[in-house]
Amino acid sequence: MVNVIDTLNRPRHPEKAHRPLTEVQRKPEWIRVKAPGSAGWSETAGIVRANGLHTVCEEAGCPNIGECWEKKHATMMIMGDTCTRACAFCNVRTGMPGPLDQDEPQKVADAVGALGLSHVVITSVDRDDLADGGAQHFALTIAAIRATSPKTTIEILTPDFLRKDGALEVVVAARPDVFNHNLETVPSKYLTVRPGARYFHSLRLLQKVKELDPTLFTKSGIMVGLGEERNEVLQLMDDLRSADVDFLTIGQYLQPTRQHHKVETFVTPDAFKAYETVAFAKGFLMVSSSPLTRSSHHAGEDFAKLREARAAKLRRA
Repeated sequence: MVNVIDTLNRPRHPEKAHRPLTEVQRKPEWIRVKAPGSAGWSETAGIVRANGLHTVCEEAGCPNIGECWEKKHATMMIMGDTCTRACAFCNVRTGMPGPLDQDEPQKVADAVGALGLSHVVITSVDRDDLADGGAQHFALTIAAIRATSPKTTIEILTPDFLRKDGALEVVVAARPDVFNHNLETVPSKYLTVRPGARYFHSLRLLQKVKELDPTLFTKSGIMVGLGEERNEVLQLMDDLRSADVDFLTIGQYLQPTRQHHKVETFVTPDAFKAYETVAFAKGFLMVSSSPLTRSSHHAGEDFAKLREARAAKLRRA
């Protein structure tokens, strides 16, 4: 369990420091992960460190880091390690971020080349302090990767650019291959789980991506186990399909610390499979639904399936 105080003795989540401790449930047998430490993991860590980068794999405490880094699949987190939001589920540091590293786009591109990635996922912290929410930084990072590794496909996982007029257009114009923005949870949980965000704004963001460029793949994900009802998840699926979202991910929420939102339920693998079946029936081109599903887990393999699913749909049309 990660502590809210980091190794430099700075509060990682100052807004949670005085919250009452919640009970942490024992993880069920179906949530088992490979511990990091292989030779491949060490090589990936070395490349990340050499380029002075942050990864969501580490900052968010992803359970799949051992498996992914062994394959050199690291998800870069740009614009620093400090987020201006304070979501109840997230382990990324919160507070006032420092200035942008203007060399970061090229550093990311260099790391992508060194890792030999055929598909890369780029995400970021929320940067409400920036006039464009970091949109131009995303665009510069995409451009740097294109110049350095032109065959690499690029998936971005963006913040919501709330109250940042024109930001989305800048990112879409950079033409990533996949535009991902996570809804994270059902609308009824936003005030307690994602208080800085707005459900229908995030939904509209995804819809607008397709309006700006219908050729882009869109993707969104949620966590379950936060106290949501099954019917709420099904309604969320309908909302995403109304926004023409192509790819849905559903994973189990795992509590980073005792100050974070507690796990209300460990959803069974059978229930995840049932969600997957329903989602495909509702028209998603690609669905990943399992306890350990995360936005960037197996992203490269899933992107290949996503492209094939679209091609098959077009052949049937």
